[in-house]
Amino acid sequence: FPFPNPTPEQKQKIRELGERLDSHRKRVQTQHPEITITGMYNLLEKLRKGETFTEADKTYNNKALVSTLKQIHDQLDHAVFDAYEWQDLKDHQKTKAEIEEIILSRLVALNAERAEEERNGIIRWLRPEYQAPNEVTQQLLTEVMETEETVIIPTEQKTFPKQPKDQLATIRDLLRTNTNEWTVEQIAAQFKNGGKYKNTITENLERLEWFGILMCREIGESKYWQYVEI
Repeated sequence: FPFPNPTPEQKQKIRELGERLDSHRKRVQTQHPEITITGMYNLLEKLRKGETFTEADKTYNNKALVSTLKQIHDQLDHAVFDAYEWQDLKDHQKTKAEIEEIILSRLVALNAERAEEERNGIIRWLRPEYQAPNEVTQQLLTEVMETEETVIIPTEQKTFPKQPKDQLATIRDLLRTNTNEWTVEQIAAQFKNGGKYKNTITENLERLEWFGILMCREIGESKYWQYVEI
């Protein structure tokens, strides 16, 4: 599916509206268990078409708050249009059928563009940390290697950082400052909270080894890591 390429601000807005939509529907159904999702959206369709509500519809709407549902959906639609740079679809003069036809046509065209990009090696991952972890690691490593070196005194306990980029940089700088061989346990001991990050430290050591920054020597079941001048 050809997803858009939104800015962080656009992503956040879409996320917030999606959460607001979900909360609204859950709140309505919690307060009025007889209200169903199907019933809400059937009434929403009548509202969009401009059909006159019956007395039963009005009673249902007083509980379902379909006007609020429509408002949230309209805001979400506009936020998605902005993400796709399709601001012209906010034109209220267009009918729903016309907008749907335009959207379908543009998605087909965009899908063809993305397919061509992928043939040329450009892939727009939806969740790169899961779909392409090596690419994310490469990006983090590039950022880390561009940062200014921080000298860490091994005997001084500090808090182990939480951000992946900072974790890589901290481990790299620790081993670069003291080029002796290190075990995971020895590295973890340098930090106040290092014990609970042993698995994370191991993963980062393996990443740094993979990129040729560290070397690993195995003796029995023990592994020893050492910084390599590059």
